[in-house]
Amino acid sequence: MSGLRDIIQVAGVIDRAEAELLVSCGADWLGLPLRLPVHREDLDDAAAAALVAWLRGRAEAVLITYLADAAEIAALANRLGVSWVQLHGAIESSELERLRAVAPHLRILKSLVVRDGDAEELLEQVRVLASGVDAFITDTFDPETGASGATGKTHDWRVSASLVARSPRPVILAGGLTPKNVRDAIVKVRPAGVDVHTGVEGPDGRKRRDLVERFVSEARAGFASFRQTARLSPARGAR
Repeated sequence: MSGLRDIIQVAGVIDRAEAELLVSCGADWLGLPLRLPVHREDLDDAAAAALVAWLRGRAEAVLITYLADAAEIAALANRLGVSWVQLHGAIESSELERLRAVAPHLRILKSLVVRDGDAEELLEQVRVLASGVDAFITDTFDPETGASGATGKTHDWRVSASLVARSPRPVILAGGLTPKNVRDAIVKVRPAGVDVHTGVEGPDGRKRRDLVERFVSEARAGFASFRQTARLSPARGAR
């Protein structure tokens, strides 16, 4: 998956109407969170499966889950019909190997949750887990709620930039991204993609077209900017 690049994922899709909005705004991937320890699920398995079927050929559906058992992950992914799964909880490398064995078609995106002072620990996770995943996604830990995602909070982008530079797998950036900061984040971190959830929602918790359109536009501009810099400075832009 070294060719993975310039991906825009919007997570926390509530229903078909919201999915249609996101697709029309240019989102590449739509994230469907299920089996969550902290946040409330936005939709049930049946609704998620129907949404995945509708999305096929329009955008990539990504199962976002904290499940850590290979058999359970594979069963849920198969029930929904997704080809990508984002594993957001702790999982052993041996369990990733089992997941590869039982679901060889499934592409795996593993979260790297940034906390204060855990940069070296995250690099070690990359070293241990890289062979079992297709890509990584950074996110922000919220000590107030215990949530490791959908916190609306940014983290130290220097940590994510270091992970991008040193990971043998593509790295997607998440955590507190909004239309106002996503271009700067992309230029500084140079990720393979970005993920947004609460940063494009209104007070009612639904995605707002104006915010999604601005996010997509700013993200595309950010990707174009650092690609241009890479062309002008090959050594600096090499990944």
